[in-house]
Amino acid sequence: PEEVRIIMIDPKIVELACYADIPHLLTPVVTDMNQAASALWWCVNEMERRYSLLAKFGVRNIEGFNEKLKKSKDKGEPLLDPSFNPNTADEDETTPELEALPLIMLVIDEYADMLGALAQEDRAKAKRVETLIVRLAQKARAAGVHIIIATQRPSVDVITGLIKSNIPTRIAFKVSSKVDSRTILDQGGAEQLLGMGDMLYMTPGMSHLTRVHGAFVDDGEIERVVNFLKENSETNYLDGILNTHSESDDS
Repeated sequence: PEEVRIIMIDPKIVELACYADIPHLLTPVVTDMNQAASALWWCVNEMERRYSLLAKFGVRNIEGFNEKLKKSKDKGEPLLDPSFNPNTADEDETTPELEALPLIMLVIDEYADMLGALAQEDRAKAKRVETLIVRLAQKARAAGVHIIIATQRPSVDVITGLIKSNIPTRIAFKVSSKVDSRTILDQGGAEQLLGMGDMLYMTPGMSHLTRVHGAFVDDGEIERVVNFLKENSETNYLDGILNTHSESDDS
């Protein structure tokens, strides 16, 4: 948990429920889609905060920042938080030391359902959510924020050109048609997969798709791993993630 923190968004409520309260979670598994939009805004704000820190300390990515932080601590010269705003009423308040930045993994299951739920209430909000995801995909990697998006409906209104151009690493399991395969991978092939974990993997820099087979993990094994994690670390949620708003949300 000190190295990786996770935000899970689960529109179907039950798909990710088995991971509830694992110590890696920054917030409880998100099942309300308005709260999901807030979580995305928090990720963008956190990305910008991290970039400010990288610029302040003259490093290019989160690995460089954490290495500089470690060297400074080893010298007995810890780095102080430059964004700290002291309370003038408390003269004894001191600037806190910076801590190592963990990787943040944003996991969105059933992306199409999330967009659909938001669009029913406010189409503009659904569009803003896509914009936030694209913004994170474009910039967040160096700041240590990564995205995993899954959907069972690979249509062009869900996997849009903007999403595809900014999330170049993709995996396709067996799909029903060549059109669906092209929507995901820009080429056919996924319609011929065998199912049961058979998949095609696409990543930048590769001239061809890689065929991979995923391991089957049953519910009992997931439960054992989750229980082990809970027994060895406590849940430590961060306040404020689910009520982060943009200016446009308030208007």
